[in-house]
Amino acid sequence: MPTTTSHSPRCATPRRRAAALVAALLLPALTATPALADEKKDDKGRPPAQPPARMSTVGGELLGKPGTQVRLGPGAPALPKELTGRSWLVADAESGEVLAAHNAHWQLPPASTLKMLFADTVLPKFPKNRQYKVKPADLAGMGEGSSLVGVKEDQTYSVRDLWLGVFLRSGNDAVRVLASMNGGIPQTVKDMQAHAEALQAKDTHVVSPDGYDAEGQVSSAYDLTLFARSGLQKADFREYCATAYAKFPGEMKKDGKRDTFDIMNTNRLLTGANGMTAYKGMAGVKNGSTTNAGNTFTGVAQHDGRKLLVTVMNPENREANEVYKETARLLDWGFEAAGHVKPVGHLVPPPGVADRTGPSGVPGTADSSQASVAGSGGGMWTAVGITLASLVAVAVAGFAVHRRWPLPDRSRRQG
Repeated sequence: MPTTTSHSPRCATPRRRAAALVAALLLPALTATPALADEKKDDKGRPPAQPPARMSTVGGELLGKPGTQVRLGPGAPALPKELTGRSWLVADAESGEVLAAHNAHWQLPPASTLKMLFADTVLPKFPKNRQYKVKPADLAGMGEGSSLVGVKEDQTYSVRDLWLGVFLRSGNDAVRVLASMNGGIPQTVKDMQAHAEALQAKDTHVVSPDGYDAEGQVSSAYDLTLFARSGLQKADFREYCATAYAKFPGEMKKDGKRDTFDIMNTNRLLTGANGMTAYKGMAGVKNGSTTNAGNTFTGVAQHDGRKLLVTVMNPENREANEVYKETARLLDWGFEAAGHVKPVGHLVPPPGVADRTGPSGVPGTADSSQASVAGSGGGMWTAVGITLASLVAVAVAGFAVHRRWPLPDRSRRQG
């Protein structure tokens, strides 16, 4: 697909890269505001086709306005033209600066991207080597057509196995088992909602921990980006969401042997599957798709020491890979635009934790240092190591916001 960025798109073919280099750029208006429509849901319970006139202003006044928000400076590339997502956001993952956004606080069904909140809430509670035997009740109540990794009752799995099932295959069965370990679905929903509120993710209402369509279950591009940023502070979260392929346990045989089967991450910008090309520097985070939500995706990528988060929700273009293509275009734009745009807002830290304020006046911009990176032979970007020296943190009441955290190698490694 063509792109309007002025540098080579990181998931394009050489021919497309060459075409992109000579593409002419035009500066768009700083803010585009569409006509507003009735905010009532349609007869199928889906959200309206247009955003509400007033949305949350968490993170900045501009983020509460409908339409595209961007403040282009000298040398800034134009935003990509081919963006059809109902809502999207581009942010610096470390400083929290929001470089551009479109209907950032529009409350929409999140699909399985809500599993980022589930993981950020529940993952710290259980050691990865803990073993758990699945009970029949653990798998009860899953929605029709749920994505599954293949968890079987009366079989034993490690917590690590289950998290790989959540992140790679978006397995609602693995979610149900982990939720059972956490005290059940109602308790887990309660915990997730409390954690969302602690993160100031005020657009989010949790009904089901797996993101399956449920009446009243909503989030926003802004909130999903907050969940990703919070989760990426955790080494296990980074590992799981960056794993492209893994072995998952099968059923125990009568002779005591247990086979495994291969599972592949459904993030097509990570694996390059289903007609997509893997995006250089991609290291997670989570994709999703349901009837009401359409396709949703939050991705994190690193290039030349800069880490960007992009969330895209429900593209109007229904092509199978559209959510990934629009994410890739926004990542291309963000890497090119960084330093040439003024932030339109910021990703807020949790209550009681204050990012430092930089020259732009946006929290989190004072420390521009990045984790060390090196290019592998395959052209991938990887953090040098996970050490105390590579982490800069601000801690309050046990919560740490790491200003520098290494992303795992986006290699096709086995989990």
